[in-house]
Amino acid sequence: MREAIQVRMRETGSVAYYDLNKTSPKAGDYVIVEVDRGHDYAQVISECARIPEKDTGKPLKKIIRLATKEDVQRITENKKRIKSAHQTCAEKIQERKLDMKLIDAEYSFDRTKLIFYFTSEGRVDFRELVKDLAHIFKVRIELRQIGVRDEARMLGGFGHCGRPLCCASFLKGFEPVTIRMAKEQNLSLNPSKISGCCGRLMCCLGYEYQNYKKYLKGLPREGEKIKTKEGKGRVISVNALKRKIMVEFEDGKQIEMDYNK
Repeated sequence: MREAIQVRMRETGSVAYYDLNKTSPKAGDYVIVEVDRGHDYAQVISECARIPEKDTGKPLKKIIRLATKEDVQRITENKKRIKSAHQTCAEKIQERKLDMKLIDAEYSFDRTKLIFYFTSEGRVDFRELVKDLAHIFKVRIELRQIGVRDEARMLGGFGHCGRPLCCASFLKGFEPVTIRMAKEQNLSLNPSKISGCCGRLMCCLGYEYQNYKKYLKGLPREGEKIKTKEGKGRVISVNALKRKIMVEFEDGKQIEMDYNK
């Protein structure tokens, strides 16, 4: 076990565990952290916890310090500069007629690197674009191709529930979501109802999946033929949370009954 804290690199980066290094940040604080090439900023998204070695990753990088007033000012200035950088990159993409959609951009904390995020249906040869951008901005340029779920997380929006997208507000990472999760919860399999704005299955399908698996244990499946006190019938619906089933008999009669086996 070791003491660590989770941070999100910049606003659109990955989530990782970091060594506290004698600092005491709180959730929401900005911190300056070690990265592969120098220092960068991140935002704390969890309180300090004792984490098993296997969950932290090795080696564990360190938090350098809490962000100072000057650090926060630089972060704010970097964000302002991004608008111009984004526009310039979009114009260069159009000039070179590249099949890519620019999603977002960000400076590293020390402004030595400028990262552009894009989506594309296939591979893109952007070597000349990188040269153009490096010549204009005089910093190291990095282009990263991302998926549609990352695009939704960066751009934000609202889900079917009317609330801000989970991925853009509180999710720390993407977990696998399958159509079976929707089936187990007896949800409509209409793609428009179980897909998010990214076009993939909604992340929230996985929130209660384990509970439904537990409650469904021992219950018959829809379409299954069972014996009851009323005779033989076919299960036409299952309510996992109430552990009730609706059974239809040969004469067309339907009865809802508790199922406690």
